[in-house]
Amino acid sequence: VQLQASGGGLVQAGGSLRLSCTTSGPTRSRSGMGWFRQAPGKEREFVAAISCSGYRLNYGDSVKGRFTISRDNAKNTMYLQMNSLKPEDTAVYYCAADRECFRYSITYYARSSEYHYWGQGTLVTVSS
Repeated sequence: VQLQASGGGLVQAGGSLRLSCTTSGPTRSRSGMGWFRQAPGKEREFVAAISCSGYRLNYGDSVKGRFTISRDNAKNTMYLQMNSLKPEDTAVYYCAADRECFRYSITYYARSSEYHYWGQGTLVTVSS
């Protein structure tokens, strides 16, 4: 299973970007998925998670109210709509997938260790 993240770039503070993550590989069941980010010199941070159905969502505190996670299962693609971007959102953004649909409360999946597949990352730079 491969994950390909795209959509990163340079944007001014207050602007918007939409990231995409497309999955490919052997036919398999759907998986719970998430976005994480890592800024230079910092640990990887949870951004958002989405269940297989797309109805259960969870967000990191720093992005609540500004970012929206969604998925289109027909296109095998997950999205992260990022609005009101701030310089502190600057980071490499990674998409990740579990091996199966989330079994537990979605808040459990803020842990990066729960994900088995990772994309290569896409850089988001927010200028002030």
